[in-house]
Amino acid sequence: MSTMPFDPTQTDWNLIRGFVAVVEHGSLTRAAEMLGLSQPTLSRQIAELEKTLGTVLFERVARGLKLTRTGENLVEPARHMMSAARSLGIAAATQDKDLQGTVRITASEIVSAFVLPPLLCELAQHCPEIQIELVASNQVSNLLEREADIAIRMVRPHQAALITRHLADWPIGIYGHRDYLAKLPALPRTALGVPLSQMPQYRWLGMDQSDQYIAGFKAAGLTVDRSFFDFRCDNHLVIWQALLQGLGIGIATCWMAERHPQLQQVMADQVLAPLPVWLTTHRELRSSKRIRTVFDFLAEGLLQQRF
Repeated sequence: MSTMPFDPTQTDWNLIRGFVAVVEHGSLTRAAEMLGLSQPTLSRQIAELEKTLGTVLFERVARGLKLTRTGENLVEPARHMMSAARSLGIAAATQDKDLQGTVRITASEIVSAFVLPPLLCELAQHCPEIQIELVASNQVSNLLEREADIAIRMVRPHQAALITRHLADWPIGIYGHRDYLAKLPALPRTALGVPLSQMPQYRWLGMDQSDQYIAGFKAAGLTVDRSFFDFRCDNHLVIWQALLQGLGIGIATCWMAERHPQLQQVMADQVLAPLPVWLTTHRELRSSKRIRTVFDFLAEGLLQQRF
């Protein structure tokens, strides 16, 4: 492939966006789904970008696509370009007086506490006239009844009147504090390959009234009831703090647990279904400049977050 000068003023920024999406999601199929494109369309965009740059960005391997050395060098500049483009779009939108007002967002406790604050901080810098109401709850608010304008959900809504975007699938795992695990001599210190039959030997952290965890264990092939969990609370933030303190083992998103070196994954070979992330709003609300601005900002921000 011949080398030619790269002129960003003559380049379709959708090509850069497609490149970043493939890097973030690891495959053309996943990236195309997140962008709302067909796989052939995204494949053509990558080919066009490679032609424009005069270099190959990806090579095909057994498990999908792998960045070339040149591709690796271009990832961060491409991310900076997308961030700048998003900032430019928001800055342009702030000139519209229709942005003034409130947008009500509902999200789970974990998302509200650990994912949204940095994104909302950036939004506030660009759109200070937009006020945000955040409902931090694991209960599914009803957008059809206007309980919220925008929802971030871990289940796909099926109502026809809603607009939904599937943004990511967050891997989850079973984790425990290293100090707690070190006190269990009967179990392997690495806690790898522990069969389901040994699961009760752990002190499990679970939910109280909700059957979310019970249903999850059933899907993994183990029937348990409420008494299986030695510590129960329906607040995910409390369960997270109990996990960090070494009260027992529990389920957490991998990106959260990996930020805490004191946590160790157990039963790593136990395959758990990932946690899907859906961004949702009412179809009629997309006609609101204010709500559309927040919806698009959150979609871009969540797609670019490297969890």
